[in-house]
Amino acid sequence: MKSLFKNYHYPPELIIHAVYLYCRFSLSYRDIEEILKIRGLKTIDHATLQRWVISFLHILEQEFRKRKKRVGTSWRMDETYIKVNGKWVYLYRAVDQDGQTIDFLLRKKRDTQAAKRFFRKAIKNNGVPEKINIDKSGSNTAGIKAINKENDTAIIIRQNKYMNNRIEQDHRFIKRLTRPMLGFKTFNSARRTLSLIETVHMIRKGQLSHSNDVTVYGQFVSLLAA
Repeated sequence: MKSLFKNYHYPPELIIHAVYLYCRFSLSYRDIEEILKIRGLKTIDHATLQRWVISFLHILEQEFRKRKKRVGTSWRMDETYIKVNGKWVYLYRAVDQDGQTIDFLLRKKRDTQAAKRFFRKAIKNNGVPEKINIDKSGSNTAGIKAINKENDTAIIIRQNKYMNNRIEQDHRFIKRLTRPMLGFKTFNSARRTLSLIETVHMIRKGQLSHSNDVTVYGQFVSLLAA
């Protein structure tokens, strides 16, 4: 772990704790800055916190992917909206029949190309599902059909709105965490931050292997100690 933090002026435990607070709770960078000041850490500002979050994104996501548990083969896929620089963009997400996160992808447009991009990523990371439940969106239907043609697969398309209640409920957790952030300034900052939030959300849902009897925070720390 020490090599990851050798160029930082603060203890690794403090940096990890601050990054975790941001990804786990409904707190803005300025909220965390205030919390740290209460603890006597008055030299850490919100810009520093943002740099820390961005710096550790890749290693956290990479290590989590290596240890992510297998997911089911019946998927529920849907999009939700995230505000970036005053404009709405689309967060594609999917969960399995048990509510375990399959994958996620932020896109500027909601179209067939975006849907195909999401399904390609999800299948690459999780394997081919038996069926996917979607809304009545023509672009999502076209996306699955295109994937079936490309890969010579036979993924079954379902369009039962009640089956998508699980993914819609799962969206709410992500939206609750992003609401205090009051929108993102750039698409890249939104993509990076959402990736961390989704990773911690999956840890909370027990999707990290070999994590029995380990707290969510302990699992988060273990990803940086790998």
